Amino acid sequence: MTDDLDAPLDERVRNRIRLLRTERNLTLQQVAAAAHLDVSTLSRLESGKRRLAIDHLPGLAGALGVTVDELLGPTVRPDPRVQRDPIVGAGMTMWPLTHYGTATGLQAFRCVIDAERSTPPDPLPVHEGRDWIYVLSGRLWLLLGEDDLTIVPGEAVEFSTLTPHWFGTRAGMVEIIGIFGSHGERVHLSH
Repeated sequence: MTDDLDAPLDERVRNRIRLLRTERNLTLQQVAAAAHLDVSTLSRLESGKRRLAIDHLPGLAGALGVTVDELLGPTVRPDPRVQRDPIVGAGMTMWPLTHYGTATGLQAFRCVIDAERSTPPDPLPVHEGRDWIYVLSGRLWLLLGEDDLTIVPGEAVEFSTLTPHWFGTRAGMVEIIGIFGSHGERVHLSH
């Protein structure tokens, strides 16, 4: 991606459109619909196979949630540091380790599970996706279908979240690294 102010304006704007679209985890279809463009037109604009016209700018800026001035400005490298507030709920504190809207829809978290999170819901939640959990400290209690498991530091689990599941603790605090889909983030904070 070109950050050079000496690059042609249309190249800088194309790069900026692509960067903003991918940062926001938007598809070509979503941006094209919001900008009132054909998907093929947007694809050709991004790839440089079609010249960017001034009348494209207001719709594209609106679809991407920026001003036309921001769209025309130089590409700014996003800060790679993840600086999001912790999320607290259902006996857990979750510190996001990834930015919003990753291309895969997965979010990584460092989680501290309170000792009070020791009563599983009935029924156990089920949702789309997969969960991956690595235990840093403590003893994680994992109910997975008919299985009643204790996961200790240094162990990892990965499972389909279409299987009824819940995790908590039998005694003491537990610290984990978890990778959850957007469905899993919401479900785990409510149960």
